[in-house]
Amino acid sequence: MSTDICKAIFRKLATQGEVFTTETFRTIKATYFRVALDFIETYHNDARMNGLELDRHSEEKAVELFAENIMNAGEHFLANPMETPFIPSWNRVISAVPDILDRLYEAVEADNSEFGDI
Repeated sequence: MSTDICKAIFRKLATQGEVFTTETFRTIKATYFRVALDFIETYHNDARMNGLELDRHSEEKAVELFAENIMNAGEHFLANPMETPFIPSWNRVISAVPDILDRLYEAVEADNSEFGDI
C-alpha cells in the first residue's frame, strides 16, 4: 500500500508541474529516511520518560520498508509516466454510478444495524 500512496503523490505532484528523475526519488527517500529515524528517536525518548516501551527495531524496519517503496514507486513512475491513476475521482465515480453515495450510505446503515456499536 505504501507504494500506491507514493505513486499517487508523485502523480499529483507531476500534474502540478514537478519534474521527477531518479535523483529526485533518491533525495525524497534520503530525506524521508532521516526525518523518520529522527522521529523514532524522539518517540523512543518520550516513551522512556513515560515508562513505556517502543520497539525501535520494528519501527526502523517499517521505515526501511517505506523508504524502499519510495524508490520502487519512483521507478514505476519513471517507467510508466502516462499511466492512468489507479484511483478515480469521486466525480468520475458518480458519473459512472450516479446513485453510489446513496448505495454507500445504505451499506453503512445496514452494517450499523447488523453489528451495532462495536
